[in-house]
Order: sequence, then structure tokens, then C-alpha cells
Amino acid sequence: MRQHARTALLLAALFTAGCASQPAPTTAPAKPKPSAATPPAPAKPVPCTPCAPAEPEKPPAVTPNLSAADWSSLPGWQEDDLLAAWPAWLQSCSALKARPEWQAVCATAETLNPADAEAVRGYFESGFTLYQSRQADGGEQGLVTGYYEPLLRGSRTPSAQYAVPLYRVPTDLLTVDLSSVYPALKNMRLRGRVQGNKVVPYLARAEIDNGANPLQGSELVWVDNPVEAFFLQIQGSGRVALADGGMMRVGYADQNGYPYRSIGRVLAERGELPLAQTSMQNIKAWGSKNPHKLPELLAQNPSYVFFRELPDNGGNGPLGALGVPITGERSIAVDARAIPLGAPVWLATTIPFSDQPLNRLVMAQDTGGAIRGNVRADYFWGFGDEAGKKAGMMKQQGRMWVMLPKEMPLPTELPMPLAARAKAVKKQ
Repeated sequence: MRQHARTALLLAALFTAGCASQPAPTTAPAKPKPSAATPPAPAKPVPCTPCAPAEPEKPPAVTPNLSAADWSSLPGWQEDDLLAAWPAWLQSCSALKARPEWQAVCATAETLNPADAEAVRGYFESGFTLYQSRQADGGEQGLVTGYYEPLLRGSRTPSAQYAVPLYRVPTDLLTVDLSSVYPALKNMRLRGRVQGNKVVPYLARAEIDNGANPLQGSELVWVDNPVEAFFLQIQGSGRVALADGGMMRVGYADQNGYPYRSIGRVLAERGELPLAQTSMQNIKAWGSKNPHKLPELLAQNPSYVFFRELPDNGGNGPLGALGVPITGERSIAVDARAIPLGAPVWLATTIPFSDQPLNRLVMAQDTGGAIRGNVRADYFWGFGDEAGKKAGMMKQQGRMWVMLPKEMPLPTELPMPLAARAKAVKKQ
């Protein structure tokens, strides 16, 4: 009982702490002795305008809304190269095969000839029931965006060239799982820090990047471009080509607890760019032309992502919320409350800036904070600049069908797995 009371007090402190731009502790962190490895002094402090409250908004309730469908209703089902999706499905099975409802279909998958396209098509049609995912109001259409794995350039030591840090999870970041006190908020977590004898919201982006270096000692790697570092936080994972010739893989570890604010929308509201042209590429171009305005713009998004170094996984894609490597053009992020993670999904949408159909089999293997709703997908384009161009332009309408094992009862509620809960705050 005492522990619950202490937790409740902590929650109350976080809920009532107000604006995150609190005064910093009076005792400043020790400054490092000057050395050749110390980067140049960062830009002047950037005010946080406006400050975001620490309490995250409770997302609207989402439950599966699946209606039975016929395989003949799938646009392009007979034309898709299902063999290209088969490795991604085997990755799903590596995570699902221990679950009773998935055991049979995953065991059968291991015996199938992966070069026999008709056998693969027959496998899905005979072993799965097809459902169309619909909005709560019955609508078929939803938003389809794109993401990718970027390549940055950096170094494990700071220098004049590599002066922008990517941070590990800071040791003072406090995480509170609200389900221990409020079961209705089982997918919500708060983040804060202890300041004196108070629990206050964690540092916002403007406070982290204000030149005072409050997270000194938590640096994971230094990169050469603040805009690329910013968009890496949105993508959630990427690779860093190191100055010594090595390659480093980084992935999402945690987040400071603030809601994401779109800097593209900020630019549109200020009349800097038309809203329809606020793609990642156009925002980067704007930053190159307006370097003096860039720090203040980036500070408008208080959300900040912390990273961890990931082991090399043999050239496969980054790990998704399912815990398996995702596959370029065959994996999507979904709302795990609406679609079971790991499930095969038929996605019917279009290529960015065209009416050309993009109809294909993909696997629901990732999640994201902005990926909310029954018909909502974030399409993984893969690694590198070309994938980034496509991801940055993608904002299409689309439809989704879910394939579930015939032995699996139609779900009425899906618990969000812990890994999905952690990742769901970062991908905006």
C-alpha cells in the first residue's frame, strides 16, 4: 500500500509539474578540460516556445474492427510477387511460432518450397481467413505514410566536423508505468527526473540542445548534421558511417516523454512552406537555406529520442517492434491495438505523387506513435537515400486486409506488447 501511495504522489508531481522549461539545477555539470577532441561551443540557448506539458495525451481507444472478406476482393492479389514477401513472413514466424494460434501455419511455412509461387499463394488462401480492417465508422480508407533507415556520417569521438551528439538513455531519466496504479492506462508511461526533492518533467529538446550540454557523458556517437540527427529520431533507427571506416547501427532506446510536434506544420503555419510541400526533403532544403533559423525551428518539437548501439545483424533491416528485422518494401508499422503484430497484411495504396497502384503483401512488424487507427500504415521503404526520398514523399490513402490463421478466433481486443509500447512513442 505504501508503495502505491508513493507512486501516486510521484504521478501527481508529474501531472502538475507544468511547463518543461524549468530552471536548470544550480549546480552545473563539470566542464571537460580543453582537448583536441572537444567540439566547438554549440549555438546559443534556444527558448522553448511553446512548452509542452509533461502529461501525454491518452490516445483514443482503438479495437480491432475486422470484417470477413473474400480473396477475390484483393486488388492485385494474383499479380503480386509473393515470393518477395516470403522472407519477411518467415521473420514474423520466428516471433509467432511459440504462440498456439500461430503454431500450425508457421510449422507449415517451414516445409514449403520458397521458390514455388503458386504453393505460397495456396498456403495463404488455405491456411488463413481474410478480414478487411475498417475504421470505427466503417470507412475503408486510411492514411499510408513511409519511413526508412537513414545513413549518417559520424565518429565515436567529437571534433569540429562531428559535433552533433546522439545520446544514450540518460541515467537520470525516470520512467513510470501507469498501469501499476491506473489499469485503464495500461499502455501509458510517464517520464521525468528528480530535481532536488521534486519529480519534474524531463528535459525538452530546447533544453537538451541549448548549449549547456546537460546530458554530458551520455553521448553515444557524434554526427555531422543536426537536421539528419533530427530526422533519425523520427525514423527511430539508422546506420552511422564512422570516420575510421567502420559502420555503426543505432536504434531507438527511449524517449523524453514529450508529444511530437511536426516542424513541417510549423513551417506551413509561418508561411515558410505550403503544407502540401512539407516533405522531409523540402524541410532539409529549407534548413540548408536558413541555417540561422534552424535551431529555433527544431526546438518547436519538444520530443527527443535516445538511442542504443545495435549489433550487426548480417545486413538485415533494423529491428521492428515485433523484435525481428524488418524488410524493405515488405514490412509496415501498424497500430498494434487494431492489427496483431506479425500478421500478414494486404496493402492497397499508390506510389507517392501518382495514381500507380502499390498493391502487395506486407507484414505488420513495427509500430509508431503517429500510427494510430484501424486503417493506418507506415510503409518501410528500406535503407539509404533513395528509400528516404520515397518515404519522405509518401502520404497516400490506402486500404488494408489482415490474414489470420483459421484456428484463431476473431480478436475483439489486442493487448499492446511491451516492445510495441516502447516504440509507439517515437515514430511520428
